[in-house]
Amino acid sequence: MTATPQAQSAPQIAADLLGWYDDHARRLPWRAMPGEEPTDPYRVWLSEIMLQQTTVAAVKPYFEAFTVRWPSVDALAAASEEDVMAAWAGLGYYSRARNLIACARLVAERCGFPDTEEGLRDLPGIGAYTAAAIAAIAFGRRAVVVDANVERVVSRLFAITEPLPASRPTIRERADQITPEHRSGDFAQAMMDLGSSICTTRAPKCLLCPLSGDCAARKTGDPARFPLKLAKKPVPERTGRAYWIEREGPAGRDVWLVQRPAKAMLGGMRALPDDGWSAQSDGSCMPPIAGNWTELGAVRHGFTHAKLTLTVVRYEGDRAPDGGEWWPVERLDEAGLPTLFAKAATLALAADASQDFAA
Repeated sequence: MTATPQAQSAPQIAADLLGWYDDHARRLPWRAMPGEEPTDPYRVWLSEIMLQQTTVAAVKPYFEAFTVRWPSVDALAAASEEDVMAAWAGLGYYSRARNLIACARLVAERCGFPDTEEGLRDLPGIGAYTAAAIAAIAFGRRAVVVDANVERVVSRLFAITEPLPASRPTIRERADQITPEHRSGDFAQAMMDLGSSICTTRAPKCLLCPLSGDCAARKTGDPARFPLKLAKKPVPERTGRAYWIEREGPAGRDVWLVQRPAKAMLGGMRALPDDGWSAQSDGSCMPPIAGNWTELGAVRHGFTHAKLTLTVVRYEGDRAPDGGEWWPVERLDEAGLPTLFAKAATLALAADASQDFAA
């Protein structure tokens, strides 16, 4: 069951929240502040794709670097996939980067972003939430924008007792009820700001909340228990190996890098060769070439569907498997390795430095 405010309170909820937002809106590099002209749709779209399952703090430097290097959707569309994937390295969820390139090229081909939710949902990598956010924030359309912060605010405002994810249709219905016809983009961003700064997961700051008088969860005496969630299933533990293959090249040390298959985890990224581990199974422990391998240690990394322990082993010599390239060790930071393989490379380089010191 949910508590439903009277119909006349919905406009007041929107007015109270927008008044709070006018005074407390966060300054973000992709945001137009209250009263300013809407942000370029390219910047709204880019920020929303980057923010999927990623924090604002993590996204800021990537957004600024991308928009300096590729200041428009046409510039991004003309970039090579290799350069974009390398610039994305460290943000995770790399299918977003592949969809980013495909979307930019399609938008450039069509001479601009569509300005409706329906048109936006037809673009690669844009789902219901992202389409609603772009339509509302960039184009001023009335759209119901529901992300994790909004889910939490609405669940508490209406004291929705059905657990997530089953409660999402109800949450959307209630969010629709309070979304205003005008300034729905500001309203969406206000809900996000409220959820990130006031209506937080733990210890919500109810005394500072502009909606506290309407909040049904606060009246229960325990607003932090909302939204209700089902217990999470345990994430499986996986093991695998990464192979550091090193040679003394013409201009210094080189390491062998490969490009991961497009449909694999971390697809399309440069990486060290590995033994075929995945979220579904452990790796084979079979090296890509025969030789004397030295175990250097292991790194840990968490994915959405699995946790991985990756053992790093080293081989020195001019032989290398097929399908890769020698990369100068001193320029390894330019390779755009995803975080997992950047950890593995750091371990290998530390082992090399330790060996050099011992010698």
